[in-house]
Amino acid sequence: TNLTERLLERLSLTPAQLPEAAEGITADELEHRLERLEREQLVLGDVNLRADKEIDELEERLTTLTLERDDLTSAIAKLRRGIGDLNRNARQKLLEAFETINKHFERLFTRLFGGGEAQLRLVGDDDPLEAGLEVYACPPGKKPQALTALSGGERALTAVALLFAAFLTNPAPICVLDEVDAALDDANVDRLCRLIEEIADEVGTRFLVITHHRLTMARMDRLYGVTMEERGVSHVVSVDLRQADLFRKSNPALQAAE
Repeated sequence: TNLTERLLERLSLTPAQLPEAAEGITADELEHRLERLEREQLVLGDVNLRADKEIDELEERLTTLTLERDDLTSAIAKLRRGIGDLNRNARQKLLEAFETINKHFERLFTRLFGGGEAQLRLVGDDDPLEAGLEVYACPPGKKPQALTALSGGERALTAVALLFAAFLTNPAPICVLDEVDAALDDANVDRLCRLIEEIADEVGTRFLVITHHRLTMARMDRLYGVTMEERGVSHVVSVDLRQADLFRKSNPALQAAE
């Protein structure tokens, strides 16, 4: 019959197996079940003949992605260990440099102010890499206070002490100072010039000082300036004060005139 042929086609049953498989089921029930199975097959769609090959391709891609993930995980772990090592070394070097600069700062501050005390403090965080820097200064006759509470001249002189403290930690052959004496009075300018001379003798640094202060210019070894002898024409002139001083000392007439 037509139903028998459909069962044989859909279920791949031989005529001998058909009665056993359909035992206890009426023809109508068998027809309904067959229609349901056909609808389910339509929902499932056609059979993918490349399924095995696609599975192999996906498994190969999964293996590749797994290896890449493992490599990436390993690289992240190495990077984190490297960052940890760098942070530990940076903390150690920062604290060593901080202690060195702080010692220089305390000594130079006392030298420039003729007394008093000063120090640097790490504030805001226990981790030195995250902490802030606070400058505390106590000029002679005053209470210890933050840098912002000092007068303009005191702040300038304290900043000079801090600048040279950092410089002495890693001296350079040449140091350029631009108007560092602008906010200082004559007494402090004299202290600054003496400090520059001492540092130059101590570490062999050549200082190039840009200034308009007469006392600072008088304490330098050589002066450079710009003059305009003719309108619109500038010339650079220089004076060797050391040679001039030697010439003055070797000339009795000049000394008598003074």
